[in-house]
Amino acid sequence: MPPRLRLRLRPLAQLSDVPVTQRQISGCFRCQHYATATSLPVPSSSSSYHPLQPPSHRDPAYRKSQLLRSYVSLLQTTPLLVIFQHNNLKAQEWVGIRRELERALQKVDEQLAAQNPDAQPLSQSIKLQVVKPTIFEVGLRLADYYEPGRSQASADSLNHALSEAAYKAVLGLKGTHPLTPLLTGATALLTLPAVSPQYLRAALSILAPTPGASSAFAAPSRKAVPSYYDPLVQDGVKKLMLLGARADGRVLDLDGTRWVAGIDGGIDGLRAQLVSLLQHAGIGLARTLESAGQHLWFTMESRRRDMEPKEEEKKAES
Repeated sequence: MPPRLRLRLRPLAQLSDVPVTQRQISGCFRCQHYATATSLPVPSSSSSYHPLQPPSHRDPAYRKSQLLRSYVSLLQTTPLLVIFQHNNLKAQEWVGIRRELERALQKVDEQLAAQNPDAQPLSQSIKLQVVKPTIFEVGLRLADYYEPGRSQASADSLNHALSEAAYKAVLGLKGTHPLTPLLTGATALLTLPAVSPQYLRAALSILAPTPGASSAFAAPSRKAVPSYYDPLVQDGVKKLMLLGARADGRVLDLDGTRWVAGIDGGIDGLRAQLVSLLQHAGIGLARTLESAGQHLWFTMESRRRDMEPKEEEKKAES
């Protein structure tokens, strides 16, 4: 059996005689280094809250609060939103629909790239996602009706979407947004980073096709895209219903959404139509203004011709 080593322990009374500075120096240098590196900024004496956590009316630790923040950011940065109602699609149905949607949008990328090599592809930025309708309705009110610059808060950090000022600003506007009647059931959103009729037309031909091969939103043929007619994809498409859209802050109904998607040539075609309309209007206005002067000139000219024979007769008689 190995011998026992008896260590002589330092009495507690003698330890108390050691200066405090000496005991601090004997501490672990590595621990002191990490403690210094991970120190957080100390709140200033002028503020009563931590600089990394401003006051919030809604608790930011909850998932609903973070969803509201993401919805407000989505509404403020996305120019075109298409609203669908879905009837509890299965996960495999969502996967199939998103797959076919991505393929259709990639074809639009290729077509636009062939027409204009400088065109920016948008297929990777177009998303189809499910939202919470009650929280999304609050986000709509905050995005469209709340103006942080006019709030009574004294600091910019107190004007965020979860602040008390934002809550009070839209509390009395509940149910007044034009899109509120559409958010009554399970809701899905198609978000586009630009108002592009070509991409919207391709998306509607997959998500909300209209019957008839000659229709502008007809579904792709079975020969061209056989995967679109998989049972899971077809069952999922039947559970989707187009309700409306929000384009640049304007609310569009079903007909308005299809009108935007049906613009020939996209935004460039719409600009060409607008220029042609303005040119025709300008030409018509110029003709209207010139007609009065031309009519007066013709009247005076005909009167002069009538007076010339009479003057010649008077000269001959004299």
